[in-house]
Amino acid sequence: MKYAKRLLPMIVMFAGLLAAGSSFAVSDMTGGPAVRELNFQPPVTAIAADIYQLHNWMMGICVAIFLAVFGVMFYSIFKHRKSLGHKSASFHESTTVEIAWTIVPFVIVVLMALPATKTVVAMKDTSNADITIKATGMQWKWGYDYLKGDGEGIAYYSALSTPRDQIHHGATKGDNYLLEVDHPLVVPVNKKIRIVTTANDVIHAWGVPALGVKQDAIPGFVRDTWFKAEKVGTYRGNCYELCGKEHAFMPIVVNVVSEEDYAKWVSEKKPSSGATGEDPNKTWTVAELSKRGEEVYNGNCVACHQATGKGVPGAFPALDGSTVVNGPKEGQVDILLNGKNAMPAWKTLSDTEIAAVITYTRNHWSNKAKQNIVQPAEILAARK
Repeated sequence: MKYAKRLLPMIVMFAGLLAAGSSFAVSDMTGGPAVRELNFQPPVTAIAADIYQLHNWMMGICVAIFLAVFGVMFYSIFKHRKSLGHKSASFHESTTVEIAWTIVPFVIVVLMALPATKTVVAMKDTSNADITIKATGMQWKWGYDYLKGDGEGIAYYSALSTPRDQIHHGATKGDNYLLEVDHPLVVPVNKKIRIVTTANDVIHAWGVPALGVKQDAIPGFVRDTWFKAEKVGTYRGNCYELCGKEHAFMPIVVNVVSEEDYAKWVSEKKPSSGATGEDPNKTWTVAELSKRGEEVYNGNCVACHQATGKGVPGAFPALDGSTVVNGPKEGQVDILLNGKNAMPAWKTLSDTEIAAVITYTRNHWSNKAKQNIVQPAEILAARK
């Protein structure tokens, strides 16, 4: 009775949690996790299908071993226990037993190793790729450079697009919370895509479950993997290596499109190489550039320098009150174009975007720089 009294509050609490959980409208995420999903995501590449089948095969073998070992053990315990009059046997050096426990594990290892080796070898075959893309991990976004094939020369950054209000201030979560980006990786269907991975700062990992790919991105090293999506759609993944405080906010989104749609995307994207295609000779006002710069800052800079401009002490410098931001504009332009220390180069941004974000930081928070505006034409000249 006393145990029942102790269990009752726990049962009530558990029931309350179930009821509360059922009140949240949670739906399957397109190309990502599904509600109550117990197995792998549906595969859309041959490698992902092989991994799925391999997982099921290994699981079946493990279940069979479990049932056999524990079945014999429990049978022996209950049918040959002392209370039934059985006495313990004494034997030594059974040749039959020793042969059995050598041959049986060997057969099991072979049954597991053969299909696994076949799949691993196929995963490493990145030859004859139709398109080669470099994925560069950095705290905390991905940089994509199309190195070879259709789209060669395109380059851009891909960062988390979930609003910070949803993360920190309790705003209603979107359907793709923490697994949505501003600029997804775009590839054509039924084409072999080679992904070359590296990193600018710490170890990251590029992976998308539905595509059957996961590859570490290590500073100073070049690794590669590949996939060939057989179905048009959007597929989501993450950085799979703990890379710092914003690790959870570094998603990967791959849009697999038809060849016609990919050709159209390339024609629209390639002339500006990830930029906006805007006229760099246009003259902007401070207000116009600051408004545009706020969007660029929130999409690319806020993870390191924070929305308040205070940075991360000991890791990333504050922009609010910074001597660089309030000093000669040439110094800030040089840092954005060429990088410095942990700060990566941002040459893939357009001239207008770089001018806008510099102007924004020089006129925001407590900053009141004398040179309070930078025009896109100045950025264009600094690139030369």
